[in-house]
Amino acid sequence: MTDRPVTVLAHGLGGSTDLPIPYTYALIGAAWALTFTFAVVAFAWRRPRFDPDKPGRALPQWVTTVVDAPVTRWVVAAAGLAFAAWVAMAALFGPRDGNPLPGVFYVLLWVGLVAVSLAIGPVWRAVSPVRTVYRLLRLARLPSRDRYPRRLGYWPAVFGLFAFVWLELASPDPGSLGAIKLWLLIYLVVTLVGAIACGQRWFGRADPFEVYSVVASRFSVLRRNPQTGRIEIGNPFDHLPSLPVRPGAVTLLAVLLGSTAYDSYSAMPAFRNFVDRHTDSVASASTLHTAGLLFFIAVVVVTFWCAARATGGVDKDTRRKLPGLMAHSLIPIVLGYVFAHYLSYLVEKGQQTIIDLADPLGRGWNLLGLGDAEVSYILSLHPSVLATIKVGCVVAGHVGGVIAAHDRALRVLPTGYQLTGQLAMMLVMVGYTFTGLYLLFGG
Repeated sequence: MTDRPVTVLAHGLGGSTDLPIPYTYALIGAAWALTFTFAVVAFAWRRPRFDPDKPGRALPQWVTTVVDAPVTRWVVAAAGLAFAAWVAMAALFGPRDGNPLPGVFYVLLWVGLVAVSLAIGPVWRAVSPVRTVYRLLRLARLPSRDRYPRRLGYWPAVFGLFAFVWLELASPDPGSLGAIKLWLLIYLVVTLVGAIACGQRWFGRADPFEVYSVVASRFSVLRRNPQTGRIEIGNPFDHLPSLPVRPGAVTLLAVLLGSTAYDSYSAMPAFRNFVDRHTDSVASASTLHTAGLLFFIAVVVVTFWCAARATGGVDKDTRRKLPGLMAHSLIPIVLGYVFAHYLSYLVEKGQQTIIDLADPLGRGWNLLGLGDAEVSYILSLHPSVLATIKVGCVVAGHVGGVIAAHDRALRVLPTGYQLTGQLAMMLVMVGYTFTGLYLLFGG
């Protein structure tokens, strides 16, 4: 045995509680994914069906009226600001052990935000404390600007999301309260200053959490009618192509997919032992993890970009646009893998975070009767159920991605290339799914 400190970096909260899936489950999931992919390509519909302009079933008018009412917007915004202040109080004055800040940051904000956005829409627009502060400054006669450069696209959000996943997966001490507080301070300053300088568009293109929320919401059954603005229920595949095609969209989704895949890979015993053998300090381990994280993201970018452009019969300008036009098909895969990887993490560590929030200063408070509450490990205690859910999430995400890519190919590719032009993309998606199942199997 050696006395050298272990330099393998853990997850931001000490590792996901999800268990590896059994080998048999992985094989079954892979077989279903492969079969469905080629069934879609060979036998599915021959004309595009999904249209973001297609109306859904409108909810009662009062739903839209209540949601859009200024009092509702301000109440929700005030609640988000109050929650942020509560968490800030815990971060600044609460105990080191049992502090809710890491749970809020890594569980509620990163994973819970996806679940809520998928269920009801881009909720971060309504609850963002930074956006609320900006609105208050506007009320105080802050000059209104609209100077966001179109060429920037989603690139500021890409760097923000990478900064988050780097802190979580590759930084020297991802669970450090000081590191999280510094990250949030930089986020607050950059987001607010950017909005003041560039106008309100900054939030929808540069705020990493708002962009992440919008991406997840594109697969929600709830949406607004593009003509009337009324809230309605519709086919999520009609909503999916409404993701704006902007510079950085492919890299944005690659950061989300590649980082989640790397989280699984970095938890594999073989890789952890490799890091421990070949690094002699926390800094060198962080460097190795940073390189690994960048590699996984780059693989997604390169493979998707090449697959999207690997078709004939299109002119040079259309071929250049194809990766952006196909980018929304990655959203179901991202969502499926996020839930497969972080489901029990959300359910179980999320419970602990809420319990910690009920006593933010560690003084024995019993808010909402949570002082004596205990975490229910409902998923970890039923590994076969958890494994089934994980495989189902990965395969369902794959199926959603294949369907979205197939329909988009029918819309943008010439008639003679609609079948052959899809094969490269479908093979890449199968590769993502097989890799995801392998990483979940071995993680």
